Amino acid sequence: SLASTAITCFTRGLDLRKGTEDVLCPADCPLWQFYVFGDGVYASLSSVCGAAIHSGVITNIGGAVRVQTLPGQENYPAVNANGIQSQVLSRWASSFSVTAGTKNTALEAVGRSVSTARPSTGKRPKKTLDKKAGNKDCKADIAFLIDGSYNIGQRRFNLQKNFVGKVAVMLGIGTEGPHVGVVQASEYPKIEFYLKNFTAAKEVLFAIKELGFRGGNSNTGKALKYTAQKFFSLENGARKGIPKIIVVFLDGWPSDDLEEAGIVAREFGVNVFIVSVAKPTTEELGMVQDIGFVDKAVCRNNGFFSYHMPTWFGTTKYVKPLVQKLCSHEQMLCSKTCYNSVNIGFLIDGSSSVGESNFRLVLEFVSNVAKAFEISDIGSKVAAVQFTYNQRTEFSFTDYITKEKVLAAIRNIRYMSGGTATGDAISYTTRNVFGPVKDGPNKNFLVVLTDGQSYDDVRGPAAAAQKAGITVFSVGVAWAPLDDLKDMASEPRESHTFFTREFTGLEPMVPDIIRGICKDFLDSKQ
Repeated sequence: SLASTAITCFTRGLDLRKGTEDVLCPADCPLWQFYVFGDGVYASLSSVCGAAIHSGVITNIGGAVRVQTLPGQENYPAVNANGIQSQVLSRWASSFSVTAGTKNTALEAVGRSVSTARPSTGKRPKKTLDKKAGNKDCKADIAFLIDGSYNIGQRRFNLQKNFVGKVAVMLGIGTEGPHVGVVQASEYPKIEFYLKNFTAAKEVLFAIKELGFRGGNSNTGKALKYTAQKFFSLENGARKGIPKIIVVFLDGWPSDDLEEAGIVAREFGVNVFIVSVAKPTTEELGMVQDIGFVDKAVCRNNGFFSYHMPTWFGTTKYVKPLVQKLCSHEQMLCSKTCYNSVNIGFLIDGSSSVGESNFRLVLEFVSNVAKAFEISDIGSKVAAVQFTYNQRTEFSFTDYITKEKVLAAIRNIRYMSGGTATGDAISYTTRNVFGPVKDGPNKNFLVVLTDGQSYDDVRGPAAAAQKAGITVFSVGVAWAPLDDLKDMASEPRESHTFFTREFTGLEPMVPDIIRGICKDFLDSKQ
């Protein structure tokens, strides 16, 4: 059998390259440092050796483990087992399971040190970094919000700078990798340097070393709000479509309120992490405005966004687990992406030429587009209007705020049958469905589905919809005239106009519509 690959305490499922891999876990990994998500089936973000100990395959003396890659799933549970508390994770793209490895391969691995062990494919892994480009797998724009208050004092302030420096280096800063900046929180926040100022770890390290201690109250809430609002502008170097992250360092406790700042950060699509060091003492607790301040400020109170270090001494071992979190793109639940920041209205032709069975195919198409988006009270929203000569709002953007309910509502739409007045229907939808959400944070899209010539003018109503900030995609079937479809569609018309002869041709268009919505979202996004 193949030689086992010796791995470290921190190797995650997603660091392994093969579908099935034999690995060798070292002895004496510190149990409290393991990140494990799930039970039996583990999210690939989990430490492999941590999962093996959690599931009872090995103990802390290490040993051989066979890792099997599995598909992603939803709702990995939190279970305490064998000294490790696994964490909840709502969704992840891939998973793995662990079983006892074969002992005879263990000997072959002993001769190889952990640091040089390579997945035994004969090929070198892709990790040879182009120095300038940085770590391309870690896409993030990060503000380190450091504590510069009297709470921390000059000496611990210097230890904090060393820690931030180590995190910055391990992130793999580069032109195509993560970019970082620093804001100091004290009485008043001060942006020390922006994302655009440096794109090499050496420069960042130097800039961090040069930071001076400001002193004053730890007005972390004020600093967090200021950073969320001011730091991530395009002119300051924020990049489109890349997660925005603020890592808040807190020594002891904040002297102001963090809850409002946390809300503002979420509205701006910023992912807030809190690294708390040295919990407040009993006397200090009396001064804390809100003991649950961490839970209120982080992006989501799911355990992922809070991180605790007992002191500023000996923090090296905390660097890597924090970096792994900051590089976990899919976990950044507060980022504004096209999937969680759009309103999509479907305008569905219910005229008699469609027919009952084709109408079902139209609803299936609508369902499959809607399914791709993260529908929630703070996420994307879906609405549907059916039209003949008349219009009927099947459901509005605020009626259903879970994906399950939206999909059920689409399935329950009853076919009207009648004439075709598409122009009127567009005006109706612009006014009644998009009107109420026009000042909301989401970008608005209208997908018009029709199978024939409209009896009225479509150009005027479509132009008015676009003027109201709605991007229009037109999807025509069978006898829908191409001129009408183009007249309704947003610019560039070619990429917003779709046509198929048969209703069965709708299904293959689903990915193109989703891609189109995401492209428009990114192009428009600040």
